[in-house]
Order: sequence, then structure tokens, then C-alpha cells
Amino acid sequence: MRFQVLGTLEVQAGTRRLTPSAPKQRTVLALLLSSANEVMPTEALVQELWEGHPPVSAPTTLQTYVYQLRKLLSRGDREADGPRLVTKHGAYLLAVEDDMLDAVRFERLVNAARQHLKSDKLESASAALCQALCLWHGSALADVVTGPRLAIYTTRLEELRVHATKLKIEAWLRMGRHHEVIAELKQLTAVHPLDEWFHLRLMEALSLASRRHEALEVYHRLRYILREELGLEPGSEMQELQRMVLATGHNPVLGHAPNARRGPTSPQKAGCVL
Repeated sequence: MRFQVLGTLEVQAGTRRLTPSAPKQRTVLALLLSSANEVMPTEALVQELWEGHPPVSAPTTLQTYVYQLRKLLSRGDREADGPRLVTKHGAYLLAVEDDMLDAVRFERLVNAARQHLKSDKLESASAALCQALCLWHGSALADVVTGPRLAIYTTRLEELRVHATKLKIEAWLRMGRHHEVIAELKQLTAVHPLDEWFHLRLMEALSLASRRHEALEVYHRLRYILREELGLEPGSEMQELQRMVLATGHNPVLGHAPNARRGPTSPQKAGCVL
């Protein structure tokens, strides 16, 4: 059996789709998956489902949702190592193998890519990151009604997705694939207009591709957005790279531009295109 949370919620057993259709039942499943193999207190489930205003029937209704999920899981996988929904004292636990949940596979691939980058194994890092990013098929839990707990979980996953994208861009630039990242970086700067990291990498890629005028346009566009939205100027790295391009008229060499080889900061435990 496979569970997908990196996009719409999906439950599949072989070729069969077993995803529950009832909205609150889907929320219960998503909550249990967000803390897979960990105890989820009944109170936390009730809080998420009814956002602080549970009806008198909430405990009984929750038991019904759990019963229906247990039946669903038993239909999908009768193997000894299949998923198990266990009732604890005042809590529930969904026991799943790591390979059953796409979010776990995603994080494992990103962690492996980090190690490859540290060892300068750029091809291996790129392959792991592309595989990780291709697990996504939309926003995390895109079709699930989320309360406070699930909002934190999905935010963390989305931040890790952005981080993985930055690691992939870093790997490709270090491999000399600057021509290939320009289109993706243009899209990313449009989606993340206040993220200086993407703008800095786009400036570098354009400069390395002998597109100096476009590189300078990136700087001025970001400066305008930052001043209008936040009343700030671009950071020191952006300013130094702009001066380098203006002063020399030559393309900066990757690794000599300010902190060009430094990877993006790891987020807190909070296609290959976003």
C-alpha cells in the first residue's frame, strides 16, 4: 500500500485507489500520516476536526472515522508488514513502513543529496533531487481541510520542497549547467518574488551565459520589489555581484562570485520544477 501527501491525498493498493471521500475522514487520515508511527492523542484529532468547537458527539464520531479507516486499510493490504491503525489509551497510532509514505521517501532523498553535495558528487546529488522533486504532484495535502496541526505539517513540507529546489539549482550551476537552469529560475523568481537566493542564482546563470544586460535587469527588478514591498535594499551578495558585472563587463566565474558555492541554509524540521 502507498500513501501520498505531496499533492492531493491518495491511498493506493496496487492498481486500486482506496482514498476515503468523506472530508473529515480524509483529515483524520492526513493527521495520522503526518505523525506516522507516533501516537496521536484523541484530543488533537478532535481539535483539528472541529477547531475548538467539538459537538457532544465528537468522541463517538471520531471512533466511527477510525473504524472506517481501519476497514479501508484491511481491504488494501493484508500482509503482516502492511499499515496498522492501532488504538492506544486515549490515542491512535498509524504504523507504516517508510517506503509506504511519499513524504518520508522525499526527505530521505533530500538528505542523501545533501551528503552527495558535501562530497562533490554532483551527478548523484542532481539525480536524487530530481527523483525527490518528481514525487510532488501539487501542493501538499491540496484537497484536505487543514487545521492548525496540518497547516504546520504542510508548511514544513513546502519549505523543504523549496530547499530541495535550491539544492538542485546549486548542483546544476556547479556542474556548469547554467543555460539549463535559466528558464526554471525565471519561473521561480516569479513564484517567489522576495526570495533573494533565486534572484542571485538567476543573475549568476545569466552572466555565465553572456546575458549581462538581463542579469542587471534581475537586480533592478528585485531592488524595486524590495523597496516597494518592504522598504529594503538587496542584500550584500546581490549588490556585490551587480558591482562585479558593472565594473568588469565580464561574466563572473562561478565560485568566485560572493558565496556562489555556498548551498542554501537547511530549513528547520519544520517535474523537478516547483
